[in-house]
Amino acid sequence: MHERPFALPFDPAGIVLDRRRGLSQQLYQALRARVLDGRLGSGTRLPATRDLAVMLSLSRNSVVRAYDQLYAEGYIESRVGDGTYVSQLPKLSTQLSTGLSQGLSTGLSTICVSDTEDLSSSGRSGSAMERLKTHHLPPPRTGAPRAFRVGVPAFDLFPFQLWARLQAGFWRKPDAALLGYGDPAGEPLLRGLIAAYLRRSRGLACTAEQIVITSGAQEAISLCAQLLLQPGDEVAVENPGYRAAGHTFALAGACVRGVPVDEEGLDCERLAQLAECRLAYVTPAHQYPTGVTMSLARRLSLLDWAEQRNGWVIEDDYDGEYRYSGAPLAPLAALDRQGRVLYVGTFGKIAFPALRLGYLVLPQRLVQPFSQGRALAVRHSEIGNQHVMAQFMAQGHFQRHIRRMRKAALARRNVLKAGWPTGVPGLGDMPEVAAGLHVRVAVDNYAREQELVALAEAVGVEVNPLSSYWLEDSEVPVDKRAGLVLGFAAVPEAQIADALMRVRKAWRT
Repeated sequence: MHERPFALPFDPAGIVLDRRRGLSQQLYQALRARVLDGRLGSGTRLPATRDLAVMLSLSRNSVVRAYDQLYAEGYIESRVGDGTYVSQLPKLSTQLSTGLSQGLSTGLSTICVSDTEDLSSSGRSGSAMERLKTHHLPPPRTGAPRAFRVGVPAFDLFPFQLWARLQAGFWRKPDAALLGYGDPAGEPLLRGLIAAYLRRSRGLACTAEQIVITSGAQEAISLCAQLLLQPGDEVAVENPGYRAAGHTFALAGACVRGVPVDEEGLDCERLAQLAECRLAYVTPAHQYPTGVTMSLARRLSLLDWAEQRNGWVIEDDYDGEYRYSGAPLAPLAALDRQGRVLYVGTFGKIAFPALRLGYLVLPQRLVQPFSQGRALAVRHSEIGNQHVMAQFMAQGHFQRHIRRMRKAALARRNVLKAGWPTGVPGLGDMPEVAAGLHVRVAVDNYAREQELVALAEAVGVEVNPLSSYWLEDSEVPVDKRAGLVLGFAAVPEAQIADALMRVRKAWRT
């Protein structure tokens, strides 16, 4: 029998909802806040959805939606025949507070003050050239997308005519005030709209002043590497993970340490064993490339680690908008009350990568140093796409496009799932895909992985080997690194079905 710690009964007092706004979202936020601040302790039994609906004079559907989101994010758990309880959460060495820390890390202040001296005295430019040779990153696949390219959304659904009309409207008679040197952090209008979108859709409380516009997510990661690291610093990255991030940190002179990923995400116990590490890069919403979602317990442990180490967490939310049941999960940064998380967002997975438009959401104390750092690197961003994206968002096109893209990605995922070949030696079944734009499929061993990839390529189908996402010095045996990574959003359903037919024939033959 499942033992439960003693917990006070649920008390709905204090839950006040504004009937003019979304009730399920307000209820979710109220219950979530009570779990995080301890008013709803681990093991507290929650009322049945019907009973809570009566207590709060809500429809049962509103309560069900709120509970569903809390389930998805790990705040509550269901026990068959026994009801709904607050999940068992880790005991943290520091509680999540309600205010930002006012201290500035010595690492960042040193870099900002003495960067020129470090460059001249340590010979970083020469050593960077050597690091570039050592950490060569293969170029991304180019050309028109085909099945099953990873990392690209449905280009065919983007409203290019609308975008061209907005673009033409801006350049027909641009405001002269916008044609000079702009704000290094980006256009204020776009930053404000991004902040409003994140507050409304992702539960991330932030202001326009905390946002820095970048030329895609990769520049955001590079900016973090330049301003948060000094040569010799340790950086933790997921293993397997997004190799381009690891290469960026290595190029900045960091010692990149791979931390294993399991079914709950980054292994925080292994992270804690890195005694000198003060920076961790993670993809918690949909881990790249395994696709797992970081559990709430791991998220809280990671934030606790950052607070204890006086460190930083870079959260790359590259495809967080794509969730196929319920609302997108709240990002790790939404839990951060100590100002330790730098949130990386991009328009590349909603629009197209060639747009080169991303952003950073920074803790308040990092805004000025990052704006200054970007001013030194590129002065400021190109104005046209920023202004057009601002209009695209302000006129409601952005949210409509997200809904269209999410629906299309779900349909394309379903075609892949339905047509996935079975009975192929060494190839696993298609797993459930609850979020994101790609999926990982198991393969028995490395040799079979390489064979399946080569056979697919021979019939014009792109399949990525999971083994290529691991660090070279990984402790995990080569055969344990095997698998396939497939994107399912890049091409329409008919092309997916055709590609499946070709690989079924190639792999079975």
